[in-house]
Amino acid sequence: MFDATTILAYKGKNKAVIGGDGQVTFGNSVLKANATKIRTLHNGKILAGFAGSTADAFNLFDMFEDFLEDKKGDILKSVIEFSKAWRKDKVLRRLEAMMIVLNNDHIFILTGNGDVVEPEDGEIASIGSGSNYALSAARALKKHSDLDEEEIIRESLSIAADLCIYTNHNIKVLTLQGDTQ
Repeated sequence: MFDATTILAYKGKNKAVIGGDGQVTFGNSVLKANATKIRTLHNGKILAGFAGSTADAFNLFDMFEDFLEDKKGDILKSVIEFSKAWRKDKVLRRLEAMMIVLNNDHIFILTGNGDVVEPEDGEIASIGSGSNYALSAARALKKHSDLDEEEIIRESLSIAADLCIYTNHNIKVLTLQGDTQ
């Protein structure tokens, strides 16, 4: 578990959405409140989010982007090869970091241990210190509301920010509409 952030992603029927808060902490101090921990990759066809050290995020995002380019945007092949490379790299595998990557067809949680995890429901994934709060809220809102994917992400992250001291209300969201292939 990372005392750093909350990233939440939802691969819905109509859109794929990822959101994250903006808080960067060091120990029990807030260093920055408006960091961006999510981004689009591969010409805006892939969404990615990161929990862990900010400096490590840039390296891992760039590394994953290279695999996407090499695999011509095939997210499934890219996550497998990326995870192998991340695990084999003696420096990178020691990073206390996790990533979520998704498009309109797939959603994965990636770790330096070589884990490539597709969420049980295939739709909602969360990482970071507030992930359990955000994930619980998203599942409940999906089941018991008429909110769309983006609204569910925003509201769930707001709920997580109310509960997790390492998550704030400076929420940023990225969305993919329709088919990304």
